[in-house]
Amino acid sequence: MSNSPRIGWIGTGVMGSAMAAHLLAAGYSMTVYNRTTSKCRSLLDSGAVLAASPAEVGEASDIVFSIVGYPADVEEVTIGAHGCLAGLGKGGILCDMTTSSPALARRIAEEAAKQSKFALDAPVTGGDIGAREARLSIFVGGEHSAFERVLPCLEVMGKKILHCGEAGTGQSAKLANQVAIAGVMFSVCESLLFAQEAGLDVAKWRDLVGSGAAGSAAMNTLGIRLLGLDYEPGFFVDHFIKDLGLCLEECRRMGLVLPGTELAEEVYRLVRAKGDGSKGTQVLIRTLAELSGKTWQAHA
Repeated sequence: MSNSPRIGWIGTGVMGSAMAAHLLAAGYSMTVYNRTTSKCRSLLDSGAVLAASPAEVGEASDIVFSIVGYPADVEEVTIGAHGCLAGLGKGGILCDMTTSSPALARRIAEEAAKQSKFALDAPVTGGDIGAREARLSIFVGGEHSAFERVLPCLEVMGKKILHCGEAGTGQSAKLANQVAIAGVMFSVCESLLFAQEAGLDVAKWRDLVGSGAAGSAAMNTLGIRLLGLDYEPGFFVDHFIKDLGLCLEECRRMGLVLPGTELAEEVYRLVRAKGDGSKGTQVLIRTLAELSGKTWQAHA
């Protein structure tokens, strides 16, 4: 793709590998890095070039995207000793798509500005399916001129893209989204469990309510997975606990009390204590059933 920016990509997990693949398919050149090199294999087979460090990604790129696990990982791959910001040239853009801390996003943006570079925080929602089908929703914080330069790339990965304001606001918008998701996950799991214990045909019940007022994206995706006891991650429990923790940190800073979010974090910690941290968030139903001495069953 002539006259297009050189793309760097850091983080090739469940979400990142699919998102990066769309950019490659759109014709962008790409340099990629992941701590576990084997997870880059599909991208390398599609034409990406492997880098030995995040800094090396920066050196080879005009725009670097990152999507890693936790705030500490974000800090390491962006402004750490061998982070991509060190290698990025003046005027270059770092666009972190990890769900992370608003305060960290502001700090990265400040460090980038000192070096005549730009940093955007652009976390996403839509899960593994949204990533594979390029229909993510993307919340972006940071300098508007940098947002405009990155927008064509974001439009390859997502369907709904919102510039939320200054650095850190993308992260705040995503955390507000996670508050909503926490409530929805309880509604889906508790309603399915109630339907089972009431002796209903759970599959038919879910099909009916999924098209009505009780329907939701979660009911119509994760609800279907639950009928077949599919707990594979579209979004990891471990990462959801991280997100809820970040939200509650912001709540303390703002003097805001959100009892439902506090309860969700507590119960998901119980889910993780039962060994399900690497499962998808829908595995919540198994712990909810166990709290009543019940067992969630498959429903054809």
